[in-house]
Amino acid sequence: MLLVFERSVTTMTPSLIDELEHALAAGTNAQRITMLSRITDLFLEGAHHYSSDQINLFDEVIVKLVAAIEAKARAKLAIRLAPVRNAPPAVMRALAFDDNIDVAHPVLSGSERLPDADLIANAHQKSQQHLAAIAERKSLSETVTEVLVARGDHHVVHTVARNSGARFSDAGFRMLVKRSSGDDALAMHVGARRDVPRQHFLRLLQEASASVRARLIAEHPETGMAVETVLSEVVGGIRSEARKVSPDHAAARAEVERLFRERRLGEAEVHGFARERRFEETAIALALLCDVDSDLAERALLDPGHEMALILAKLADFSSTTAKAILLLKSADRGMSAQDLDQALTSYGRLHGETARRVLGFHRARLKGPAAPAGLGANG
Repeated sequence: MLLVFERSVTTMTPSLIDELEHALAAGTNAQRITMLSRITDLFLEGAHHYSSDQINLFDEVIVKLVAAIEAKARAKLAIRLAPVRNAPPAVMRALAFDDNIDVAHPVLSGSERLPDADLIANAHQKSQQHLAAIAERKSLSETVTEVLVARGDHHVVHTVARNSGARFSDAGFRMLVKRSSGDDALAMHVGARRDVPRQHFLRLLQEASASVRARLIAEHPETGMAVETVLSEVVGGIRSEARKVSPDHAAARAEVERLFRERRLGEAEVHGFARERRFEETAIALALLCDVDSDLAERALLDPGHEMALILAKLADFSSTTAKAILLLKSADRGMSAQDLDQALTSYGRLHGETARRVLGFHRARLKGPAAPAGLGANG
């Protein structure tokens, strides 16, 4: 059988699969494992120079053998093929979706042959052990990490949060911050990531325990200055110095200020920013349109209460549709019930522009006074 296969790798003999079917039907488990081992050896010896057609032949043959052997032999095959960049794709997919984690783990954690579509399908369908294996990969795309964070258990989420090669979307970071509530270890993992967007870092630290805040500085001295700057924003008010060192904030400010100078910044733009969950742009636009400090606009979007956000929306003379988009942006990481949203929008409909201006004036006076509240959670 092997001699026939060796010839077929070069000549692509059409009868090979028929001969394989016969060997599988007549042979014992030990004979199948021996056959698989020898064919795998043959593939590995020349993997770097086989053509696509030749790899497809290996794929078709090995897939049939995999379906007819025991888990221990499948696991051994997975370990041998996982590091191979051009491993037979159907074989790798079959191994990755194997219910036995000893078979699936080497492929899920290390094979470069699996496309994101397979990783996402696997993460949706398979066990938490399968998700944990995926979380160990040296690189992970945003679409994959979203599924891991949404569906993964404690171990999976901690593993992917620690993975420096994992990339997270805005939604992914929101879910991570939400799941960090009450979980100091996870909060540490998320807070120590260099790629966490500023607004999510602020929200994380706003909810974090004092011990987590202290440990972020103690255990990550290389980021201590940045952490202390953000902590000062949470504890003592948002400072402009922290915004200046944020490249995301700088880019957002340049874009929004350009629109403002060109008189193209209005409700439609703010609605778009809020709908797209663009925190920095929304806060900057509110500050410019309402002629308030950036500190106040950011506080309005970070504060668990909704009063100041609604006041700014009313000062800008926004419709309830845009006010709703702003509320959904600021509540994205916490969630907001339909009832609470309806109540907030009802209050917004009753709020008059003159009332909003008076409340804002009172709020400014309070902040200037000696008893001004320092925390982000202060209402006013």
